Amino acid sequence: MILNPTVIANLLAAYIASGMLLYAAYYGAQILKHWNIESGDELQLILERKTYLISTVLSFVFGLQLLSLFLYIFTADALSPLFVGAMCAAGTLNINGFGYPTLELKILNFILAGLWLVLNHADNQGYDYPLIKKKYLLLLIITPFIVIETILESAYFLGMRADVITSCCGSLFSSEKATGLGSEIAALPAKQMLWIFYGGMFVTLLSGLLFYLKRIGGSLYAVLSFAMFLVSLAAIVSAISLYIYELPTHHCPFCIIMPDYHYIGYLLYVLLFGAVVTGMGSGLLLPFRGIASLSAVLEDFIGKLALTSVVLFMLFMAFVSYEILSSSLVISYEVVY
Repeated sequence: MILNPTVIANLLAAYIASGMLLYAAYYGAQILKHWNIESGDELQLILERKTYLISTVLSFVFGLQLLSLFLYIFTADALSPLFVGAMCAAGTLNINGFGYPTLELKILNFILAGLWLVLNHADNQGYDYPLIKKKYLLLLIITPFIVIETILESAYFLGMRADVITSCCGSLFSSEKATGLGSEIAALPAKQMLWIFYGGMFVTLLSGLLFYLKRIGGSLYAVLSFAMFLVSLAAIVSAISLYIYELPTHHCPFCIIMPDYHYIGYLLYVLLFGAVVTGMGSGLLLPFRGIASLSAVLEDFIGKLALTSVVLFMLFMAFVSYEILSSSLVISYEVVY
């Protein structure tokens, strides 16, 4: 293990999150089994008091979980000078077999944590906690993923060795050598991916605006938000990064977070992740609009989520478009990198 303040911060955050989630999951199981708002017995009163504490704890934990994704990437990038061959976070995450699986779980758990926060906020708007069993069921689904993430993250950081020679992002995200998923995505034709990106974004934004204005197609917009999230990540690797670096062979999705590129990557990723969580969150709440205690507030909250998602997607597309239009790189139709 490399004793670095950011490594310690990552592990501390992971252990706190897992410990609190296991505690909350225990009482969540009790709530799922015994909760009855119409009952006045002692167990129900205990559960009602506990849910105040648990909801507060989980809001903190899941907020920490959202931040941990970016802290993890920042740490991997900050440690890159310590390893031979690593030029950015891409190489550091390849130090052992746990770096990239941890990142993938963190991305999944970011979305799940965001959806739980959306569901919890909606539940708190009702006087009778109408969504309490739904949100604790979601909690029980999320908890194993975050515990596994903590185990993998611990194995990653504890297994770091300074004498390991790793690969640079140029080989991990090479369009010429299909050595993994990163290379396969990098090999996708840049021009075609941009057409898919802008076409998909147009359809997604149109669906989102239609949902916001007419309340039509909410489930479709939630699905499109997630699909556009995946398309955007692929487009960053295969095409968008080329314009940011102004190099036709540099596909790394991590170098864009470095100061040489004005940390533009952090801005793009924050906008993209925020858009997918709010977009999917608006669809998540659709089945609960008929609940009496939520009918007065839920419609407005769903609309705000949809509008926020649309705005974030628009800003993401605007910054991407600016980077492309201001770049000196020109990719022809005849030559595909």
